[in-house]
Amino acid sequence: MALNIQETRTDLFPDAPRRITTAGAWIAVACAAHVAHGRAGGFMQVCHGKCGPLARIAPGDRVAYYSPTHERHGGKPCRAFTAIGTVRPGAPYQFDQGGGFVPFRRDIAWDEGQPAAIAPLLDELDLTRGQRNWGAKFRFGLVRTTPEDLMRIAAAMGVRVPG
Repeated sequence: MALNIQETRTDLFPDAPRRITTAGAWIAVACAAHVAHGRAGGFMQVCHGKCGPLARIAPGDRVAYYSPTHERHGGKPCRAFTAIGTVRPGAPYQFDQGGGFVPFRRDIAWDEGQPAAIAPLLDELDLTRGQRNWGAKFRFGLVRTTPEDLMRIAAAMGVRVPG
């Protein structure tokens, strides 16, 4: 059951400065299994279902998922970008997944693409270039990056993005 908690992003943060630039670019972090579940359902979740990070994202923003592992509790490393898409109109909403877990989600139009290993991109991405400890940034679960980084990731995933 979906519960829409806010009508607009500005309702969440009325005093926040308004963005006058083009669409935002983000990298979200989750295991590949969780990303696959979100792709199948047309949504994204971050930071164990918290609303705050999702409220930073606006409709039209581009999001790529980085998956450090295949499963949630470690196991086999994945270290790849596993999904990329565009945020659909609407605000974050809660969804009852059962068992008392009611995370916040945003709807996403996912692009068709293939996973792309991060290692060949580390020296190409603005976010990681020259960073020895590049993975530390991803511990926050959602990181702003440049539109150029999202274009590079999309290309590596075989996704053609107009622009």
